[in-house]
Amino acid sequence: MLEPSISPVVQPPPPARLRDAWVALAGLSAVFLFEMLDNSVLNVALPTIGRELTASTSSLQWVSGAYSVAFGGLMLLFGAVADRFGRRRIMLIGLVLLTIVSGLTVFVTSVEQLIAVRALMGVAAAMTTPGSMALAFRMFDADDLRVRALTVISTAGLVGLAAGPTIGGFVLAVAPWQMLIVANAPIAIIALIGIRAGIVADRREQLHRERIDVVGAILGTATIVGALLTPTLFVAGDDFPLAWGVAVATVAAVVGFVVRERTARHPLLNLRLVAQPLVASGLAYKAASGLAMAGLSYLTTLQLQFAWGWPPALAALGMLPQVVVLLASGRSVGPFVHRVGLDRAAWMSAAAVVAGLAVFAILSRFGYPWVLVALVLVAAGMRVVGVVAGNNVLRGLPSDRTSIGAALVDTASELATAVGIAATGTILAALVGGRITTMTSTSDRLASFEDAILIAGLTITCLAAALVAVGIHRSRRTPSELTIQESSHV
Repeated sequence: MLEPSISPVVQPPPPARLRDAWVALAGLSAVFLFEMLDNSVLNVALPTIGRELTASTSSLQWVSGAYSVAFGGLMLLFGAVADRFGRRRIMLIGLVLLTIVSGLTVFVTSVEQLIAVRALMGVAAAMTTPGSMALAFRMFDADDLRVRALTVISTAGLVGLAAGPTIGGFVLAVAPWQMLIVANAPIAIIALIGIRAGIVADRREQLHRERIDVVGAILGTATIVGALLTPTLFVAGDDFPLAWGVAVATVAAVVGFVVRERTARHPLLNLRLVAQPLVASGLAYKAASGLAMAGLSYLTTLQLQFAWGWPPALAALGMLPQVVVLLASGRSVGPFVHRVGLDRAAWMSAAAVVAGLAVFAILSRFGYPWVLVALVLVAAGMRVVGVVAGNNVLRGLPSDRTSIGAALVDTASELATAVGIAATGTILAALVGGRITTMTSTSDRLASFEDAILIAGLTITCLAAALVAVGIHRSRRTPSELTIQESSHV
């Protein structure tokens, strides 16, 4: 059995203020900036990449898909590895890998090579992104500082998400598309320096020495990869036998994973811990917000451009209030949480996300002001729940399980996003005949499209509301559950 070779480290007292940990926070923020900026920048470059590498539509889809599948599928595994061998160590290794792989982009000459590079970048992201939340949580011992630290980190990511398309457009005007990916290297180096200088290595007693459940890791990875692939295959509709085959294999992997984790001596993921009130409720809130955000973004784009005939530039301006709220509301997260408490902040913000989605589904056909209300409600709720739900999950886990807890939060969001897009896409494809992008603007076609938007929006609203209800129910801890949770921390 491998044991972490962590030398004794003198642990400094936790920072009393955020500014006392600015070096570490800068490094952790750079990690989240990479994740958000990479996704938004690359989408702008896909048409250029397709032309220069003569890529087919399906191949071009995998330029983005290979990253997402590797990222989502490996987060739990690397979370478990980090909890055993050092969170800081695994993150630094991932940042080195990211730096090297980003530089390899300059040698890419085919779309297959680019897909391989993107898959390796997904591996690096799986090693680094969950760690940013885990390490930020562990740096502080007060919940208000933890919430503020996570808010700072998430703000950096949102800046990247908002500025990505604009940055990508300017870069493509003066430089080759490879520069958009190579630019990840200096960001990774900044993160490497900040984390290495600002965060001390884990002490041996902060880790656990259980064997890694290899069978559970394989089944868990197969479960998540299958869950991410299946919706995409069904929405594409090109090969339904393959889609059903992947769906059946995913269900088998889910059953196998649950059985394995319930019977293994050292499971990859202790399901009893996941069922703890804070953990289960936090994951439910995070999944609800991810589901709503994905569904709303997809449906709003279609509503503005295909139902109302807005040009892409005007549609981008129509989505801008959401970005403004996400960025501007950062300073209010801490005071709001302090005023109402972590638990109430979690369910109230998740409920705001669901309410915004319901407003869009029912009232968006009556004009843009209702779309604006929906965007603001969802963005404001997302801003809070994204920080608080993750914090609650980590609060509810033992101190030596924080990395896999952070990985669970990101995995829940990834899976919910995939489900949201798949559900809305499937409903629209079923209810609106022909291709949406080429449909003629007859009154009957527009009426059927508006009805499909209503049904798809209400479906996603009901799913998100059910997840919020689960979160509220699980957050009401019973005395017996509290006893179990307290004993699991010993």
